[in-house]
Amino acid sequence: MLPSNTMTPLTAIVNEHKAGHPVGITSVCSAHPVVLAAALALGRDTASAVLIESTCNQVNHRGGYTGQTPSDFAAYVSELAEASGLDRAQLVLGGDHLGPSPWQTLPAAVAMTEARALVATYVAAGYTKIHLDASMRLADDPPDPLPITLVAERSAELAAVAEANLPPGAIPPLYVIGSEVPIPGGMQGAAHELAVTQPADAAETLAATRDAFARRGLDDAWSRVIALVVQPGVEFGDHTIIEYDRAAAADLSQFITGQPGMVYEAHSTDYQTVAALSRLVEDHFAILKVGPGLTFAYREAIFALEMIEREWLRGRPGVELSGVRAALDDAMLADPAHWRKYYDGDGNEQAFKRAYSLSDRARYYWPVPSVQAAVARLLGNLAGPLPLALVSQYLPRQYDRVRAGALPNDAPALAADAVGVVLRTYGAACRPGNTQIPTR
Repeated sequence: MLPSNTMTPLTAIVNEHKAGHPVGITSVCSAHPVVLAAALALGRDTASAVLIESTCNQVNHRGGYTGQTPSDFAAYVSELAEASGLDRAQLVLGGDHLGPSPWQTLPAAVAMTEARALVATYVAAGYTKIHLDASMRLADDPPDPLPITLVAERSAELAAVAEANLPPGAIPPLYVIGSEVPIPGGMQGAAHELAVTQPADAAETLAATRDAFARRGLDDAWSRVIALVVQPGVEFGDHTIIEYDRAAAADLSQFITGQPGMVYEAHSTDYQTVAALSRLVEDHFAILKVGPGLTFAYREAIFALEMIEREWLRGRPGVELSGVRAALDDAMLADPAHWRKYYDGDGNEQAFKRAYSLSDRARYYWPVPSVQAAVARLLGNLAGPLPLALVSQYLPRQYDRVRAGALPNDAPALAADAVGVVLRTYGAACRPGNTQIPTR
């Protein structure tokens, strides 16, 4: 059992899982407002815990690519939670891959100074789940792979910073250590299999990090390490999904059963089937991260709504079609920093990937003002009930829910429910036979 002073919804889930019940939690890794609202609404409707995480590149003390600091993001999510009617006690905020990653082109002394400031601001902002990740090579480090003892020492250094910056009276953070391979956000290339982490490597990571914590007098913090990030053999690329193979991960799954108070955290679980997700949870990968799969579902819905708009309103006097897809692609072409190095191939292949890649680099461009204006025009054009025939044609899953009276027939609700389909899949895997997760 985890320490009693760390009782949060996440604590309850880890304790329940370690007690022999195959339960887990979805980690929603997105800053998109529709994704966040859908996750919070599902938590409200099912009285379930909602774990929302921001990454070191997305949200940091210098603003990240969202322009938000940890306190900004925490306040934003709290406002959305209040608007949704979610009990604040059900919400858990997490920081993902917190470490020197955004500054890995800088010398170690500089990068770790930034990483310390990053972790301090996350803890001060009230985040209660902290993933420490110092696994990346910094500019003046020896060639990869980094010695595990160096990674462990840097992780412990960041844990000490977190402990020192805990606000008075705040719940002490729960920690996650380790890092998956390949890089976060989906693999590059066309690999069709991945090497599953070996139990010996997991044991070495745990031992080295435990020792590094102990040398800094962080035994209490170590008692709050709830999860280890490993590679269970799941990934996705532009058009490839590597599905969980239970047999390949059997030894890894068995290893964690001998670690009190600790489960695995699985990254890049996007696009796994509900059966695969369920097997992951049963095999002690109790924290399932998903991000691009959620914004991919939103993108699908927006493109479908644009098709409905075109079929329904094209040629009508006074109607200006939204041109969302064109606006999105124009924004990506105008600023290729978020996709150019990830999407290879000729011009036609890159154009296809900008729209349809499972890696969903398009997710970085929804906040662009021209794209936001196009989406607003689309939703304005589609105000009111949509023709059922077109909903059936382009959004068949939502059509069934509309017909059943479970979903309003309007564009914002249809788009949000496309995200909800993914979230409900994870919910079914994380709480088999019961969608309710304890909030205390």
